[in-house]
Amino acid sequence: MLTTLWLSILHFAFINAFTEATGAAALSFAPHSLSFKRNVRETAELYGCENSLKGVEEYRRSAGLESSSLKCFEAARISAILIDDGLKLDTKHDIEWHRSLAPFVGRILRIETFAEEILDSEIPDGWTLDKFTEAFVRNLRSYPYFCAYAVICFNVADKIVGLKSIAAYRSGLEINTNVATKDAEEGLSEVLRGGNPTRIVNKSFIDYIFTLSLEVALSFDLPLQIHTGFGDKDLDLRLSNPLHLRMLLEDERFSKCRIVLLHASYPFSKEASYLASVYPQVYLDFGLAVPKLSVQGMISSVKELLELAPVKKVMFSTDGYAFPETYFLGAKKARECLFSVLRDACIDGDLTLAEAVEAAKDIFALNATMFYKINVDVNAFSSKDTVSVNPVKINSRALENSSSLVRVMWVDTSGQHRCRAVPVKRFGDIVRKNGVGLTHASMGMSSAADSPADESGLTGVENTNVADCSFNSIINLQGEDDVEILFTNVPRGLYGGILKVLKDEFDLVMDAGFENEFVLLKSVSWEGKEEWVPIDSTPYCSTAAFDAVSPILDEIVAALHSLDITVEQLHAEAGKGQFELAMGHTTCPLSADNLIYTREVIRAIARKHGLLATFVPKLALDDIGSGSHVHISLLRNGENVFMASGGSSKHGISSIGEEFMAGVLHHLPSILAFTAPIPNSYDRIQPNTWSGAYHCWGKENREAPLRTACPPGIIDGLVSNFEIKSFDACANPYLGLAAIGAAGIDGLRKHLRLPEPIDKNPSLYANLPRLPQSLPESLEALKKNSVLEDLIGEKLLVAIKGVRKAEIDYYSQNKEAYKQLIHRY
Repeated sequence: MLTTLWLSILHFAFINAFTEATGAAALSFAPHSLSFKRNVRETAELYGCENSLKGVEEYRRSAGLESSSLKCFEAARISAILIDDGLKLDTKHDIEWHRSLAPFVGRILRIETFAEEILDSEIPDGWTLDKFTEAFVRNLRSYPYFCAYAVICFNVADKIVGLKSIAAYRSGLEINTNVATKDAEEGLSEVLRGGNPTRIVNKSFIDYIFTLSLEVALSFDLPLQIHTGFGDKDLDLRLSNPLHLRMLLEDERFSKCRIVLLHASYPFSKEASYLASVYPQVYLDFGLAVPKLSVQGMISSVKELLELAPVKKVMFSTDGYAFPETYFLGAKKARECLFSVLRDACIDGDLTLAEAVEAAKDIFALNATMFYKINVDVNAFSSKDTVSVNPVKINSRALENSSSLVRVMWVDTSGQHRCRAVPVKRFGDIVRKNGVGLTHASMGMSSAADSPADESGLTGVENTNVADCSFNSIINLQGEDDVEILFTNVPRGLYGGILKVLKDEFDLVMDAGFENEFVLLKSVSWEGKEEWVPIDSTPYCSTAAFDAVSPILDEIVAALHSLDITVEQLHAEAGKGQFELAMGHTTCPLSADNLIYTREVIRAIARKHGLLATFVPKLALDDIGSGSHVHISLLRNGENVFMASGGSSKHGISSIGEEFMAGVLHHLPSILAFTAPIPNSYDRIQPNTWSGAYHCWGKENREAPLRTACPPGIIDGLVSNFEIKSFDACANPYLGLAAIGAAGIDGLRKHLRLPEPIDKNPSLYANLPRLPQSLPESLEALKKNSVLEDLIGEKLLVAIKGVRKAEIDYYSQNKEAYKQLIHRY
């Protein structure tokens, strides 16, 4: 959530959206500032228009205020708007208009404007200090609920959530909280001599009003915003240093007030940080400094605020006004800037990754909701925030450093994560738009060789310019100045085709959630040679195992959370040094994207701690293997339709769900060529190891390769999904899900039905067939499967079969070579 201050208008020079300068300074020189150039460019990118002030102006004129506002606010993902109604603009939209832009809208009452409106109203015999004091306090006390004076009366529902002072603009921040009555009377007289409309500039009278307002704020438990630091040229910057507030902050009467210093107090950010660290009533807000400074200026200012100030006392508002673009820019740059600051804090050791994630929540949401005491669902717009469709976000540090690299990553046919690195400038100028050129051979390599498999049909002679990419940013976990980008065009594109068939023919969306089993290895020296061995020998769900690596697991979970990847649970598994992390389910192919991210995060954090995380299916032939089980369900219009309605199915599955699952069961021997793609995969798929060795299905039967699941929260007797156990981390997840989806489509087309479930250990059934016990067997089943060939495509199947044959040939001749797979998976 971002708190913000806003009133939209129709007539205002648009150049003021990008600068605090006015007049000749704005027109002549502001366009040459760093922030101006950047903000115009990023606004043009949002609108898809010409990169110029003129281009942006033409777009917003043709689109209209409402359309451009919705576009900016959807991109900004703002949850609350707090309107400073003391801002004088030519034309304003009312409160109700703003409610279409955010879940919560509240008011901030500007006390100087409030006092001026009272003095502008006529009373018998004119104003005296006593009359003004009585009217000001009476109206201020009643204002949060009802206004007595018609001239300042607004809708009762327009809740006041805070007060605001712009004393810095008028007379400075050296507030005297003990103004003598004589001085206040003289100040009022001076103000009245100025005539209507009233403008209060006398310091003694401003300080008097300020003190009265603090007393009311304290009685109503309302916070007070104080403008500090820079703004437009009306203020004397020398007098807006927050250190001038010391007399106020030392006044015991106001020690329980809640005061927030706005604008990061720039250029007095360090001073503001100091005040927040020693005075309990002082909080900080870094709106306006973001995005009105250069990137380094914004980062420096926020870093200075956090030098001393507690994270729980720092918050962000866009400080936007008049133009919807100011909200988008403020929110966008704040996220990028804070990411850079918190990332550096992690690198420097000030914060752990989990603490950094918590700090981001506090600064962008929780601190503000508590400070202003507003009730708003900060996840109200989360459904619009899908990682897979967001544009690439390169962190600001990388953008500024021409030597920074962007890693472009893809997953090949043998399930290996590969990448190329390009300079950040080239990525922004060329790769982001046009993709990268890759040889076809890069998709045809086996787990044992960095050359295309002989029978894959892919060679180094052919190249493709891959522009249809899926780019997503991934958190940098090792303190490097690059950004990792997921790129999985070919298999992801294939799965997109399967999804389209499922959607077009049956109006269905496939939903998936993966479980990751992996082993943490430590390096030991043995007779002068390095060996990697499991970190422990503890049993299943051991608390000792969890305790031993809890800092690593905590860091992994925090990193995944920062990527919007849900972790449902994790525990020590039965193998030596083995752990399992279950991910939340989501629609495909985002589920596969998240699986790749999760593996990269686990590996990277393990490396940082001097360990090696391996997902290899069978690390030791005498120990339990590691799988990548996947849970599948079906959605229609966002609702799970895999589950039966009432008693419509004796298995607790809908007819649609049963047909889909029956197709998967029928084609399972062929699917294994996708989901168990190397000979080592079949060392894992053995009876009595919960890996699914027999061709069957069962209800909550963990020995069955297909298991229907009734997790907590599901009505007893119904199932929400089915699990496929014969899936491991050597599989390209996009190809694996494509094969599952294709098999399910065949089941739907042919209205296949499930046989009776197996409710005991399958090994107890004498006539129950085994699934393929080797890669040659599953490859042979795939060769005979015309259904999968029709749906997946002959050319891709040729490549898959060629790579699988290369795996078979190599490992049949090199029996110990599987031990090196820990460095590949």
